[in-house]
Amino acid sequence: MGITSAIVLFAVIWFMVFFVVLPLGLKTQSEMGEVVPGTHGSAPGNLDIKHKAKITSFWAIGIWIIIAGTILSGLITVRDLDWFHRMATPEVSLADETNG
Repeated sequence: MGITSAIVLFAVIWFMVFFVVLPLGLKTQSEMGEVVPGTHGSAPGNLDIKHKAKITSFWAIGIWIIIAGTILSGLITVRDLDWFHRMATPEVSLADETNG
């Protein structure tokens, strides 16, 4: 895995974790009883993006270490995920090698 692949993998993991963390602990304005005029009652009332970004970064780094370590160790390769045998190498017979 190259440096670009590692960065892209981290970015994908970070955003996936962010979208999971984003609604956790969220209270709407109507739940808090403080609806700002011109907004919906279902708009977030206590959204702290910096805190959620810190939580996301913490979890994303851990998940990235596990996935990148698995890829770099070779425990799982692309060929292991080839369920339809589309990456199978063609069989070469000994006769083809000697005559060819």
